[in-house]
Formats: sequence, structure tokens, C-alpha cells
Amino acid sequence: MNTSPSGAGVAGAAHLWAAEPGFLNTASFGLPPTPAWDALQRAQDDWRAGRVSWEGWADATELARASYARLIGVDPADVAVGSQVSQLLASVADAVPDGGVVLVPEQEFTSAVFPFAVQADRGVTVRTAPLAELADRIDAGVDVVSFALVQSLDGRLADYAGIVAAARAAGAWVVVDATQACGWLPFDGALADVVVAGAYKWLMSPRGTGFAYLAPQLRERMRPSQAGWFAAEDPHSGYYGLPLRLAKDARAFDVSPAWHAWVGTAPALELIEQIGVANIQAHDVALANRFLAGLGLPPRDSAIVTVDVPGAEQKLAAAGIRAAVRGGRVRAAFHVYTTAADVDAAVAALLS
Repeated sequence: MNTSPSGAGVAGAAHLWAAEPGFLNTASFGLPPTPAWDALQRAQDDWRAGRVSWEGWADATELARASYARLIGVDPADVAVGSQVSQLLASVADAVPDGGVVLVPEQEFTSAVFPFAVQADRGVTVRTAPLAELADRIDAGVDVVSFALVQSLDGRLADYAGIVAAARAAGAWVVVDATQACGWLPFDGALADVVVAGAYKWLMSPRGTGFAYLAPQLRERMRPSQAGWFAAEDPHSGYYGLPLRLAKDARAFDVSPAWHAWVGTAPALELIEQIGVANIQAHDVALANRFLAGLGLPPRDSAIVTVDVPGAEQKLAAAGIRAAVRGGRVRAAFHVYTTAADVDAAVAALLS
């Protein structure tokens, strides 16, 4: 089987997915491309038979780290790897000064809010504001502004540049959750102090892998409180005992990788790089707008859209369309494996 793109852009890679018709739920989880699926199966077969050592599986972590860094335009030395957004943000939240103020959008996904909220015993306060007003609410009293580039609830895009500009003027840290953005939305990660992303959605990886860009100036204020053997300068030079010998870059904040999940992550990110995020964006947004147009709604600039159609959940289920319901509205997400036929079938179901 051909496991490489056969041409430029999304169309040339379409044969690398085995999606059944009607999957519009990437905002919940992405579907693995064939190279990632095959790599994962080989690794699990090797594990079952005990025919290899584990070091090769761990190597996939470094390949994935480098891919993520290229996708968001940062140095791999400034990228830590972990398992979940909340885990990756824990050390960031621990570094917020006692009595600090963290500003987040209303209805932000809890994994990007709770790590800060649990700091309340140190006097840390979490304030909320409407997403559209977030930049205007940043003042000298705000220490951190934390927000998703693309809202999980409804697909709205944050004013990244505007929020960053306001935060810099106020001296606040900028913490970005790119889980619903990375893989389809081009952006400059270096504008922020922190960019976290879970890889199991738009990066189409197994659940249990994630990344955090940690700017050097912020790392100086952070403590790697979850440090283990993989956070060492050379993890393989000595597995036992003191002295403490942490990496001098963002790898000090790594947690020990779940091997097989990373084996499936590295090829997925490599394929995204080959296709090109701008090409994926054009494909995804065009399909989202086709969906909206079919329902008589104006276009948007996101791969995630929500619609309020009476009986929508039941209508989609009856037609075999897999989407999500968030806040009482249907949330549909469109990615590289989505086709015009998927969109038209969903529209027909909702209009029935």
C-alpha cells in the first residue's frame, strides 16, 4: 500500500485515511493516517513478541518534538513533551506569583483553566471575560492571560495578535492552548510565552501525547516539579541516584513518554508538514463554509462550526453522521479526511 502522499496538497494525501463517511468530529478526536496507524501496529506487534528493545519507540518522541517546533515556528530546544494539556500547564501555573491574576475567556475549556484555579490557596485569582473583549480587559493588574486560539465550544478564533499586544503592554505572560488549532491553523507560536497542544485532535495522533513551547525567559521562573529520568540532560547516561542532572532546555519539563502513543504521533505530524498547514486550512474552512451555506448561514473562518437546528442530534445520528453536541448546539468539525459528500449528507440530514 502507498503510505506517502501521491501529489501536492490535501487531495494527494486523501488515500492515506480510512474514514467511514459521515465523520465530522475531529474537534473531539482525529483519525490516524495510514503511516501513523501502521507504525503503531508494528510497535504493538513487536511489544507483544518482545522482539525489540524500547529505545526505538522513545526515538519517536524526538521526531515529534521537532515536527511540532517546525509547525509553530519555534526552536525544538524550547519544546517540552507530555501527555495532557493540564499536565503540561501545571508547572506554568505553579510559577504564577502568589496573589497573581490570571485572565481567561468565559467558557474556556477546563484543562486550560483548572491548573490556574487550583492555585487559589496562594491567592491566585482567575478572572473571566468574553473572548471578544479579552484584549481590552488586560491591564497592569493581570499577570497571565491564558486562552485557546480556537474555542472548543464553538470554533471561534481568538484575536491572537491583539491579545499578545495588550499583554505585552501590560507585562503579562501569554499562555496559548492550541489543541483545537495546531494542525489546521497556521500561527506563530513564538509570539506567546507558552503554547500547549494535545495531539489527539487535529494532529491526528493517539491520545496521550502533547507539547508545550516554553519560552526561555519564562522557564527561568518555572520549576520542573514533575522531573523524572526523561528530564535529564542525557536520560540514557545513568538511570539511578543523585546528583540532580536536569536538561538545560525545555526538556527539563518532559515527562516519561508513553512509547506507543509517540510512535503513532511522529508520522502523523510528519504528514501534516508534508501536506502543509495552509493547504489543510484552505480545505477545512472551505468544507465548513459549504456546510454553513447549505444551511443558509454566512461563512466563517474556522474548521469548527456550531449550528442550532431543532432535533439536530437525532437527525444526524439517524443519517450516520458523527458530530458532537456542545452547549445544546451541534458542533461539526472538518479536516483532511472530510469530503464534500460528508458535508452534503450532513446538510441533507439537518434539513430533513
